[in-house]
Amino acid sequence: MRLTRRTPPRISVVVPVYDVEAYLPACLDSLLASAWADLEVVVVDDGSTDGSGAVADDYAGRDPRVRVVHTANHGLGAARNEGLRHTTGPLVTFADSDDAVPATAYDVLHRQLKRSGCDFVTGSIAWWLPGAERELVEPPWMRRLHRTRSALVVDQHPELLGDVFAWNKLFRRDFWDGAELSWLEGHRYEDQPTTTLAYLRARRFGVVPEVVYHWRQRADGTSITQQRASLDDLRDRWSTKRMARASVLDYGSDKVTKVFADKVLPGDLHRYFLHIPQADDEWYALLESGVRELFGARSLVHSGLPPVHRLTGWLVEQGRRDDAALVMSYVASLAPGERVPRVHDAHGTRLDLPGLPPASVDRAALALRDTEA
Repeated sequence: MRLTRRTPPRISVVVPVYDVEAYLPACLDSLLASAWADLEVVVVDDGSTDGSGAVADDYAGRDPRVRVVHTANHGLGAARNEGLRHTTGPLVTFADSDDAVPATAYDVLHRQLKRSGCDFVTGSIAWWLPGAERELVEPPWMRRLHRTRSALVVDQHPELLGDVFAWNKLFRRDFWDGAELSWLEGHRYEDQPTTTLAYLRARRFGVVPEVVYHWRQRADGTSITQQRASLDDLRDRWSTKRMARASVLDYGSDKVTKVFADKVLPGDLHRYFLHIPQADDEWYALLESGVRELFGARSLVHSGLPPVHRLTGWLVEQGRRDDAALVMSYVASLAPGERVPRVHDAHGTRLDLPGLPPASVDRAALALRDTEA
């Protein structure tokens, strides 16, 4: 009797597209170069006003693995949800239309999915910096979160809730449907509420250390995550943080709640703090109210933010806008690699910023931890 290898399951990739004519070919080329044997690429043209839809149609005309759905513009979350309705594979994943996927990524993810019997698997990512001396840079925090190959429940490694991305994960479609997951529509940062629920509802999820996704960092600043100085962006960010926090609180684990509050929820605040010196009154008022609402009960001095951003968060909590702006302006003036000054005293090591009298600041907001001194 002749033995045959089992046919690999179909992996369906949903690619939402909006006005990315210049970037879409590189994304689709990377997907179609995948080593995975049975691949389905569902492109959702979300009402593009440029030639993105025509580019997608051209690829579909040349490769039967590509299918295109044209819709009115409803946003990224809605486009992903629409794409899911057109997939046929038992495994689903996502790719943003300006990024790229390594050829072996789906093999790596599926191998761990099959080995572990997990509901989904997540891998590390690299920032993609076209034209830079190092085009691919793995963020240190992603390397730390994905340092080993494992199968987990969220209580074992709650910091993984900080890996909020849609596109570095491979899901079993029966898990996705059974857990009643969908992407938030009408908001930026729609990834976090959904991926948070995936971690919390999974029987087990898998982790691999390999880089399975290349996240393009656009030099022109036009990506959604590069628009943090706008009111709409900040409103959406607070909204999605509230949703994710509510899901974690409902889960009911003290350990998961603490790690989420200290290490995950504050994760990208430093990117907003950078805008404080130039902020108008309405944006700053929204920033301060959100910081007080989400972190007032347990100050950001206890968070996993870097020292200077813990300090800035404390100043925002205290309503000290001018001092927060002073700190962020000083940090912006430093040369690459230059550190904020620090001093050693009887209590340990603390930050020492020009123009900010240490006696006016809670020592905990200035203090450096043993690993930071």
